[in-house]
Amino acid sequence: MRKKFVWWILGLLAVLLLGAALWGPMASNVEQPKYTVAERSGDIEIRDYAPMIAAETEVTGDRREAIGKGFRIIADYIFGNNTASKKVAMTAPVTQQGSEKIAMTAPVTQQGDGQSWRVAFIMPSEYTMDTLPKPNNAAVELKQIPAKRFAVIRFSGMGRQESLDRHTKELEAFLQEKNLTPLSAPTFAFYNPPWTLPFLRRNEVLIEIDRPEG
Repeated sequence: MRKKFVWWILGLLAVLLLGAALWGPMASNVEQPKYTVAERSGDIEIRDYAPMIAAETEVTGDRREAIGKGFRIIADYIFGNNTASKKVAMTAPVTQQGSEKIAMTAPVTQQGDGQSWRVAFIMPSEYTMDTLPKPNNAAVELKQIPAKRFAVIRFSGMGRQESLDRHTKELEAFLQEKNLTPLSAPTFAFYNPPWTLPFLRRNEVLIEIDRPEG
């Protein structure tokens, strides 16, 4: 009897573990920004993104602390803390970028000191700036983002700083090899809920680049 109980517990744990493994990707199956791939090289893509609207906030602290703080501020907005008291659908990814200091010779940019970060959710494509409910919290800003081209590297894992730094360097080396000029500091994108198993996670580093004329 005791052996059967142990096997029942083990079976239940296996089911729960499988459910957790599957739930992460399923929960991430939400609307994502629209883009087309212009070029692919291994894990790196050149993507042309359509115009979009972002809900953004600026927070301070180390990177991991800042993204949690920023997530909570914007989640509060989309869960109903807005002028219409209306929920806005969750999308993926959540993005994070070091605040930039723009040099006199724009568009050259420089990443901030690592203590100030912009955290953003991309709004569902059904909305316009006129139809999105306005945030009640002045810390949340709605921004219209024009069509842009990005070089993007995709990877799995927990998205720790060491991994982000390594993939950023790989992406920057690709840009240098291709003689592509970066127009922005790196943006980090995270697609999955925190309970998603590391090997099922989708993380990305994006750097804006020039779109060829014509």
